[in-house]
Amino acid sequence: MADEAFVRALYAEHGGALLRYSLHLAGGDRQRAEDLVQETIVRAWRHPEALAGRPARPWLFAVARNLAVDSYRARQARPPETGQAALEVMPADDDVDRTLESWAVAEALASLRPDHRRVIVETYYRGRSVAEAAATLGIPAGTVKSRTFYALKALKLALQERGLAP
Repeated sequence: MADEAFVRALYAEHGGALLRYSLHLAGGDRQRAEDLVQETIVRAWRHPEALAGRPARPWLFAVARNLAVDSYRARQARPPETGQAALEVMPADDDVDRTLESWAVAEALASLRPDHRRVIVETYYRGRSVAEAAATLGIPAGTVKSRTFYALKALKLALQERGLAP
């Protein structure tokens, strides 16, 4: 009970002045100022010997100032916090989904037979026509067409297994 009476008396006598001083230290931010006052009073409660035989106000103001400086330094040491407004202007469509999807497609493509994979790479990824792909691969155009047909079926099945195709 003596502790409670001590804290109440300390706050009653110095709380108003300490809050005004803390408001100044916190740049007008009332919530931060109230936090400073609360922490200052808690420190006084935990260390009553620091106030024994001396005026309390200078010690309380020094503690509040030190807490404000520590708080400022802590905020400078970490990245600034962002509010909801910053999150609303961030693009919702980032490249993470696209990257994961492209890895899955590359994995599905790697699971194809080598001759099917080469035909898909030449016709779809390199954008070559059937005739150009045939010349590059050294096979007839009809073979490019049939391999492309079967390669696309196999690729669709591989993508379905990975949950990427209907």
